[in-house]
Amino acid sequence: MRIYLPATTSVLRTLVDEGRLSGPHTGFAVTPRLRDHYALSDAAADVEELEYAALLAAARASLRLVDVDPTAARRRVVLAADVPDGAVTEIDDPDTDPGAVRVTADVALADVASAHVDGAEAEEDVRAAVAVVLEADLGSEEAQFVVDQAEGHELAWYATQEIGPALDLL
Repeated sequence: MRIYLPATTSVLRTLVDEGRLSGPHTGFAVTPRLRDHYALSDAAADVEELEYAALLAAARASLRLVDVDPTAARRRVVLAADVPDGAVTEIDDPDTDPGAVRVTADVALADVASAHVDGAEAEEDVRAAVAVVLEADLGSEEAQFVVDQAEGHELAWYATQEIGPALDLL
């Protein structure tokens, strides 16, 4: 199953240095609940669109991780990885994102298909969003506007072999 793991640049460094991220993890995927959610608003949504929705949910979760990691660059990071279906359980809670999953397995560098990282131009907006993301989660429209500014930046795509060199440039 393809999963999208929210991360930070510190997490990327651990992945490159140690070759794996020890489980369990909270991530996002195309789950039955996510399919049902989009069936209500966009019945024509295809798998690629649903995967993009899962990636965006992971990018928002990355803001929360950056908030608690003072050593991480102020950039959102998402890892796309393929793990065994049996290692993934849908989080069935109406208060969570419909694509939220629990991954029990470790994620090895070899499992990672790609990394998605904000560019330098996003840092100021990400820094501002990190400061208010929890307020946005609680319904603040002003905070949501700030988070939307950060989410307006497209994440750059990196192949697995490009992750280490990309980190060296930060």
